[in-house]
Amino acid sequence: MFSANSAWFRNPGASNDALQSLREVVGVNLPKEYFELLAYSNGGEGSLPMSPFNFCLDSAEVATNNKVKNIYEEFFPGFFVFGGSGGGDYIAFDIRTPEPWPIVAIDMTNIDLDESVNFIAKDFSTFLEQVGLEQTDV
Repeated sequence: MFSANSAWFRNPGASNDALQSLREVVGVNLPKEYFELLAYSNGGEGSLPMSPFNFCLDSAEVATNNKVKNIYEEFFPGFFVFGGSGGGDYIAFDIRTPEPWPIVAIDMTNIDLDESVNFIAKDFSTFLEQVGLEQTDV
């Protein structure tokens, strides 16, 4: 799942019920690797070798709650937020484009999407290869 030399601080995996609830509310067909990550680690944290340099994974329950309550829809439409940096950025699938959706960081203090959205990886698999690596590891 992660690169061989990655460091990931994991929580116990999500239950099948939590994963199924998330699948039911998400509204798009998210990559199986995302659900595999949650099954392995329902929340967790690791470094990134590029900005925003840290990734905090939301649990399946938090992601479900955020989607049900449309937490991000008003200011960040077209994204599925699945975590953050722990320091002012959301990390999300950019579902405004065709699949496979790129992974982006969004400055949560700036609602101008032309300024606040920064590309991280071309898809979720590529993103996972970077999780847990430090800037000098690449």
